[in-house]
Parts: sequence; structure tokens; C-alpha cells
Amino acid sequence: MSPSSPPSILVIGAGELGTSVLEALAAHPKRNGGKIAVLLRESSIHTRDAEKRKAHERLRSLGAEFEPADVAGDSAEDLAKVFGRYHTVISCSGFGLPPGTQAKLTRAVLEAGTPRYVPWQWGIDYDAVGRGSAQDLFDEQLRVRSQLRAQGQTRTDWVIVSTGLFMSFLFLPAFGVVDLGGKTVRALGSWDAELTVTTAADIGRVAAEVAWDPRDVSRQVVYVAGDTVSYARVAELVRKRFGGEWKRELWDAGFLKEKLKERPDDGMLKYTNVWAVGKGVAWNMERTLNARRGIEMQGLERYLEEIPDLKW
Repeated sequence: MSPSSPPSILVIGAGELGTSVLEALAAHPKRNGGKIAVLLRESSIHTRDAEKRKAHERLRSLGAEFEPADVAGDSAEDLAKVFGRYHTVISCSGFGLPPGTQAKLTRAVLEAGTPRYVPWQWGIDYDAVGRGSAQDLFDEQLRVRSQLRAQGQTRTDWVIVSTGLFMSFLFLPAFGVVDLGGKTVRALGSWDAELTVTTAADIGRVAAEVAWDPRDVSRQVVYVAGDTVSYARVAELVRKRFGGEWKRELWDAGFLKEKLKERPDDGMLKYTNVWAVGKGVAWNMERTLNARRGIEMQGLERYLEEIPDLKW
């Protein structure tokens, strides 16, 4: 690839986030003909499932090529052979993968000498959370950061994009903050505590921005945010949108810690414990990459407007 050529980009996974990233990569004004591809299992590429086939046709319409591999089952050496064909690898596959997968992907990227990597770090500030948190999966996220930082300044460039909570998670019953069916809003930690939230679509737009227009983004953690709100503000906006009386419940750190003792293998409860502690889960909107670059994002109030009216 010549210095003036647009980079070739491989996206790992085509779930909600991967699809959002691919759509944004295809639409970005600085793409300039750059190749985009998506890595999927062979069985997924050749699926007979009608919905998956329809989703694949959508990806092909964006100009995305398909790259067969299995991030969970393939070795780092085999994955490196795939990654070596691309300038930039963006990992959008994380939930439900076996422990160690993200560290393996990072080893494969480094072994391949991939010029640029955006790892599966879409979430909170794991440096601030630190090791040994209630969510043991976060320790692997810190290992990935150590792998990238240890290689110094001469090999693979990387950028970690901290997005806060995916906005849809606020309304996930298992997470517990907004229970639409039960007309209940819960605070994790305290009502004054804040959390940063961003939609998957907006995360995709920032990923495309980082990929096609890296500018001053190199070997660092950047922060993005659709909104940073207190739990009290969440409750206020939910009541404003749907009306009626809403129950408020406080799940403070002590309460959630005791619940986790009762259900130590509950993965979602591990997440809520981290948010209740409140380290690394919120940041000022003014410090974000989207603020610096003038990228308008969807806030919580606008997101709520898109949720259909509720019937109880």
C-alpha cells in the first residue's frame, strides 16, 4: 500500500456494534475507496438462516468483503495470517467469548505487525477501575492495554476508545437501571453518581472517524460520550418521556456487594457492582474526542424519544 492509498480495514464481528462500525466506515467522507471487510466464522458466512442472510446482504451492499476465521477457535498464529493482510483491525466482538480471547487477538495483531489496531475496549476507563474489580473480565482488558503499551513506539499503532455504557444497556432488564415494564428507575451507588452513555450508532461513527482520519489520535486512550448524566437525571428524563409515577430504588455499593456474594457467578451483577463503585464510569463531555472534532452525538433525552410509547 502506498503512503497515499486509503487503508484497508478489517472489522471483527457483525453484531450491533460491528454493523454500526461497518455502516459508518462505508459512509465516512474520507473513505476514498478504502477496502473494508468483516471477519466472521465460515459457518456464519454460509448460513441458511434467512435473517442472517439478509444481514449479510446489507453488509455486502456497503461494499464489505467477508473474511472467514474463528476468533475463539483459531490460534493466534492463524489469526495473524489474516490480520497481516490489513492495515487496520477493529475488534467489535467481545460479549460471550471465552476468557483470554481479547489477549489472543492482541497477540495476533502484534505478531502480524498490523499497522493499526482498535481493540475491544468499548466501555469504561479500565485503568481507573483497576485490577481485581467485581467484574473479573475487566482484568483481561487491562492485560490487553499492557500488551499494547509494552511494545513501545515502533510497531503497531493503537487507539482505545472509551465510550461508557452502551446506551441501550440502561434499559436492559438484567442490568437493572431502567425497568420500563415495572415503571422503576434504579441508581447504582447513589442518585448523584454519574455515568457516561453512548449509542452503538455513535460509537460506530467515532470508530470510523478514528480509522479514516487518525490525525492526533495515536497510542492513547480517547474518550467519547453521547451523554454524561446522574441517575437522578435519568429518572427525571424517563418520567418526562413516559409520564405517570415511577418507583425509585437505590442499589448502593454495599447492597450490590451482598447480592454478588449470594450469586457470585452472575455476570450482569458483576457489571452493576462496578458501576456502583463509580470509578472510571463517567467523564466530562468537554474532554471527549467528539467534542474536539465537532461530532454531534445522541443524548439520552433524544434516545428516549425513539422508544415507543409504553402500555401498562
